[in-house]
Amino acid sequence: MQSFTKITFSLCIGLTLGAGLFAGQAFAGAKPGELDRLSNDLTPMGSERAGNADGTIPAWTGGITTPPAEYQPGDHHQDPFKDDQPLMRITGANYQDHADKLTVGQEATFAKYPDTYFMDVYPSRRSTSFPEHIYEMTAKNGSTATLAENGEGVENAAEGFPFPFPENAYELMWNHKLKYKGTGGVRYNTQIAPTASGKFSVTVIREELLGLYYKRGVTIEEIDNILLYFFQEVESPARLAGNILLVHETLNQQVLPRQAWIYNPGQRRVRRAPNVAYDNPGTASDGLRTNDMTDMFNGAMDRFDWKVVGKQEIYIPYNSYKAHAEGITYDEFVMPGHLNPNLMRYELHRVWDIDATLKDGMRHINARRTFYLDEDSYQIVLIDHYDGRGQLWRASEGHSINYYEVPTTWSTLEAHYDLQSGRYVAQGFDNTTAVNTFNVELQPTQFTPQALRTRGRR
Repeated sequence: MQSFTKITFSLCIGLTLGAGLFAGQAFAGAKPGELDRLSNDLTPMGSERAGNADGTIPAWTGGITTPPAEYQPGDHHQDPFKDDQPLMRITGANYQDHADKLTVGQEATFAKYPDTYFMDVYPSRRSTSFPEHIYEMTAKNGSTATLAENGEGVENAAEGFPFPFPENAYELMWNHKLKYKGTGGVRYNTQIAPTASGKFSVTVIREELLGLYYKRGVTIEEIDNILLYFFQEVESPARLAGNILLVHETLNQQVLPRQAWIYNPGQRRVRRAPNVAYDNPGTASDGLRTNDMTDMFNGAMDRFDWKVVGKQEIYIPYNSYKAHAEGITYDEFVMPGHLNPNLMRYELHRVWDIDATLKDGMRHINARRTFYLDEDSYQIVLIDHYDGRGQLWRASEGHSINYYEVPTTWSTLEAHYDLQSGRYVAQGFDNTTAVNTFNVELQPTQFTPQALRTRGRR
C-alpha cells in the first residue's frame, strides 16, 4: 500500500473541510491580501517557491525562460536537459523500497509488468514557465476570482490561472482546465491502442483548438460561456478517415452542457452528438479511454464528490523530451502492456493529490479516481482509476514538456494502462508529424456546425 508520509496534514485538514463546506454556493477564492506572496514565498502560479528540506526538489527560479539556441519555431523541441543522467532506476525488483514516493497505480504497474516496466529517475528540474502577462493576470485573478454555483464554473477571472491560492479541489481542477495553452492551436493527437500482445495500428488524428479565455482583454462575460472550440478529424486509417468531431466546451456546464456535433463522410451529414462527455468512449480508443480523460481530465465535475487529500512528493513524468523527440517510430514506442520505458523520464516533484468519488445516484464507469497535479503547472500528471467494485482498474500518465516558445507546460504524450486487461491506449504521438503549433489565428466562425458541413469531405 502507498505511504503518504509527505502529506502536510494541517493543509490537508483545512482543504478537506473547505471542500466539505462548499455546497450549492459561490466559494470565495479571491484573496487580495495575499498577492505579495506571489513574488515572495510563492511562485507567480501559486506553488511553493522553495525546494524541499533535503534538496532533492530545487527551488523554482523562473523555469525555462529562453529556448535552446538551436531551436527554431516549428522544430520538435530539443531537450534542454539532454546531458542529465539518471539518478537511479526503479524496477519490479526494488519498487517497494520507493513506495512512499509512488502512487497506487505506479506500484500496480510494477507488479503487473515486473520484468519489463521500469522508471529512470532524473534530477528534478522545475522547468515550468508561462508568459509574464499570464503571471500578471493570475495575480489579478487572485484578488477577484470565485467559483460559480456548485463549482461548475469560474467568475471574475480572465486569461491566467483563476486561483493562485487554491482552497479546495474545485479550484485546483479549474487551474488545470484553465491553464494557458495559447489562444489557438493545431496539433496531431495520434493514437495507438495495442492488443495485449503488442500488435497495433495507428489512428492519425488532427485537432484544432481555440480558447477565447486566453485572448488578451477578453472577459468571461464576453466569451459567452464558450471556454474552448475544438475540431478533430481522423486522417487515417481509411475506414475512419474523414470522421469529424466538433465540440463547444462550455465554461459553466450546469448553465449549458457541452455541445458537440459529428460529421460522417459515408452519410455526408452533420448531426448532434449528445454523448461526447463523461465516460463515453473516446475516438477510436477501443473503449480504453473515456471522453473525460482527454488532457487527463476535462468537462463537467458534477458526477463526483471532490476533495483534496493533501500535497506530497512523488516521482512523476516530467521534462519528457525524449518521448517527444523527432523521428521516433511507433515500433520503438509500443511494447506489450506499456510504452517503452527507455523513452520516458521521471523526476521527484510536489503534487496535489485529489480524490473524486462517484456521487450516489450518478453513473460513471469509475467509482473513484485519484488525480495528481504538478504544483507548478497544475497539469494532471498521473491518475489512478477504480472500478465499481473499488478495485484499481487503470493507471494514467501524462508525460509533459515545457513548450518553451510559448511558454507553457503541457502533456506531449498520454498513456492510459488498463491493468486488468493488459491493454492500453496512448495518444499525442507527433514524432513523425508536425508538432503542436500555438497561437494560430483561428476564429469562432470556423467552429460552427455550418462550417463543419463545408469542411467535411467524403
